[in-house]
Amino acid sequence: MVTVIGVRFRNVGKIYYFDPTGFEINVGDKVIVETARGVELGTVLLGEREVSEESIVSPLKKVERVASEEDVEHAEENRKKEKEACKICKEKIANHGLEMKLVGAEYTFDNKKLLFYFTADGRVDFRELVKDLASVFRTRIELRQIGVRDEAKILGGLGICGRELCCSSYLSDFVPVSIKMAKEQGLPLNPMKISGNCGRLMCCLKNENETYKYLNENLPSKGDIIITPTGREAKVEDLNVLRQQVIVVVETEDDIKERQIYNIDEVTVKNRRGRVIEVTDEEEAELRELEDDSASSLNDDGSDERDNNDNSNERDKKGQSDVGDKKGQSDIRDNNNSKDKRNKRGRNKRGHNKKRFNKNRDKGE
Repeated sequence: MVTVIGVRFRNVGKIYYFDPTGFEINVGDKVIVETARGVELGTVLLGEREVSEESIVSPLKKVERVASEEDVEHAEENRKKEKEACKICKEKIANHGLEMKLVGAEYTFDNKKLLFYFTADGRVDFRELVKDLASVFRTRIELRQIGVRDEAKILGGLGICGRELCCSSYLSDFVPVSIKMAKEQGLPLNPMKISGNCGRLMCCLKNENETYKYLNENLPSKGDIIITPTGREAKVEDLNVLRQQVIVVVETEDDIKERQIYNIDEVTVKNRRGRVIEVTDEEEAELRELEDDSASSLNDDGSDERDNNDNSNERDKKGQSDVGDKKGQSDIRDNNNSKDKRNKRGRNKRGHNKKRFNKNRDKGE
């Protein structure tokens, strides 16, 4: 067993394990730790506890020190500098005519790296932009392309329910949300009704899906025949899942059809066909763009490359947009190396052709 504490770096982000040896640290304290990105300031959310060695990735990094008031003030100054950095970066993007939307900026605690988060429809060649920004800020510049769900997480906002967005209030990571979940909950497949601020299916569909699955198990399907408390047979026309009620149309003795509502424990299901949730090809084609099964690029995709010891132990290094790191974008050194290789291949080919020419000329003579 290993003694660890859980540290979080973002307001809504994953919790990472660190070694607290040599310090008396309580929940809520600010600590300075060494990460893959550099020195960072984080908040302790999990106090000292014992975890198995299999749940961490060795070596477990140690806490450098408990943050002082000066450290906290320095972090606040960085947040102010980030706002100014965003303004400058937006101007540079406009000057270079790049089709990208800047979402935010972030300084590491030691100011050795400045990260810019952006969204774009496709690939963006931002090498000249990076050089321009490096000449202004005099530090290492990193541009990171994120998805629309991460954009909503960073910017925040209010959902159609009137509450703060789930992703920016408590969700530390994204989970896949499917159209089938909306159908399970009986929602109309209207993009305006089931999509969030990011334009993807609302995260709350996943949160409530298990509850609706459990409640639907007790209910008949539409079209099933039930026996009412009066002993009559009726066909289920509609359901109220949350209230556990069935809505039927009963024909009276006067041949008048009445709409009646019964609690599920008041009726007997005569023939239960079983409830099958299926998404048709037409529905899938129409709403395919709303589905997004990608994980957060702020936590799992290496864009928050602080440490491998997060408490879910599922970090995944992919999709980084650093200089010369993503989507075929290479730095000047890589370009020069490629040119040297091409030139070398060209010289070899010319030399080979020259030998063949001399050989053929000797034969002719």
